Amino acid sequence: MSLLWNRPERPKVTLVLAHGAGAPMDSPFMTSMAELLADRGIQVARFEFEYMDRRRREGVKAPPDRAEKLLARFDAVVGEVLKEKDSGLPLWIGGKSMGGRMATLLAADTGADNQPWAGVVALGYPFHPPGKPERTRTGHLPSLSRPTLICQGERDPFGRPPEVAGYALGGQVTVTWLPDGDHDLKPRKSAPVSHQDNLRQAADRIVEFIDAC
Repeated sequence: MSLLWNRPERPKVTLVLAHGAGAPMDSPFMTSMAELLADRGIQVARFEFEYMDRRRREGVKAPPDRAEKLLARFDAVVGEVLKEKDSGLPLWIGGKSMGGRMATLLAADTGADNQPWAGVVALGYPFHPPGKPERTRTGHLPSLSRPTLICQGERDPFGRPPEVAGYALGGQVTVTWLPDGDHDLKPRKSAPVSHQDNLRQAADRIVEFIDAC
């Protein structure tokens, strides 16, 4: 399977990063985050789920696969990354939106003693479908046994501060809010921060979180 690597000269950890439902592993968001993290010493391995790989190869507008198939792909990619020459580095898993949710589901589905990763990072977590805060996607989060960081925009329609404050997330989950950010962490033009400011802040927070674990 094809992996897209961002390798710093002296990496301290490896992060396997999955894309969201509608954009590939080399989207502007994924590319920017991978580059910012690599600049900060985090080695990033990006990959694509099979439906997205099919879109790329065949030009077919294939919808996301069922969660079971997505999780199987994620697990297989982790296995490939562990075979790399830098496999002795601490391993983290994560992703954008759906990819981040799959990372948390993978972590929740695996026994704590068997987990090969040190923690989880989610960028723009889909706490609920837009406009339906009662339909939460958080039931598995309290069972996570590894440190988990969620970087969320304050205006994200998939989960804003007042909604998320009422959810039971468990003791391992930390949420960092990016000012005026949407689902891509992008603020409005009138905001005192730029999109790049928020991406840099998210990358800084990820590094701080990983260093503290």
